[in-house]
Amino acid sequence: MIHSTAIVDPQAEIDKDVEIGPYSIVNAHVSIGSGTVIGPHVTIDPYVEIGQNCKIFQYASIGAVPQAVRFKGEVTYLKIGRNTIVREFVTLNRGTGFGGGVTDIGEDNFLMAYCHVAHDCKTGKGVIMANNATLAGHIIIGDYATIGGLVGIHQFVRIGDYAYIGAKSAVGKDIPPYVIASGDRAVLYGLNKVGLQRHGFSPNTMAALKKAYRTLFRIGLTINEAVERVLAEADNIPEVLHLVDFIKSTRRGITR
Repeated sequence: MIHSTAIVDPQAEIDKDVEIGPYSIVNAHVSIGSGTVIGPHVTIDPYVEIGQNCKIFQYASIGAVPQAVRFKGEVTYLKIGRNTIVREFVTLNRGTGFGGGVTDIGEDNFLMAYCHVAHDCKTGKGVIMANNATLAGHIIIGDYATIGGLVGIHQFVRIGDYAYIGAKSAVGKDIPPYVIASGDRAVLYGLNKVGLQRHGFSPNTMAALKKAYRTLFRIGLTINEAVERVLAEADNIPEVLHLVDFIKSTRRGITR
């Protein structure tokens, strides 16, 4: 159902059971999947793809041009995965030609009120961003990561899978998978034990990650020394190997 006051461009591709609320604007080159609900006063700019069963609340700004001085009007995109919830006043920007061209919001994300996702960011599956969490450009958020309220994350930072960032943190370096980080500037506070348990991590995996965490961050080794020791003791546990691979591939440095 499309409300009579909504403005929908004829070139937009809208599945027949999509709901669009009063005074919302849907521009050309937009596709919206089955079961999605667009609330009142939402603006969806061109070159946006919204998956199935999403819910976008009032006053959200979806797909505006990026806030990047190097952007010159090139055609770029915003993609939103299915089952994602976008709350009030969230702003999601398109990508840039120099940054890959796509801002990609994953499936089953929950973006609370006033969040901002800038150009060329990518979020994994099941990401939660609490109120006023903000992502600068080119950030990668791993699966099932949680970003607390009022968190600011620097450009090009990566947040690992199942990581948890406490409220009011400023993040300038990569946050490894499976950990808790908090503070200005953010530092590590151990494994995200509650989150890992909720997602069904086995006691054996949890113990292996705890041992690897201690070696990497708590006994005074350099990163290279710690990585070598962890690999020697990893016993081919996939999560430990993933943690080490994440650390080895950092460009901005690892939060410790």
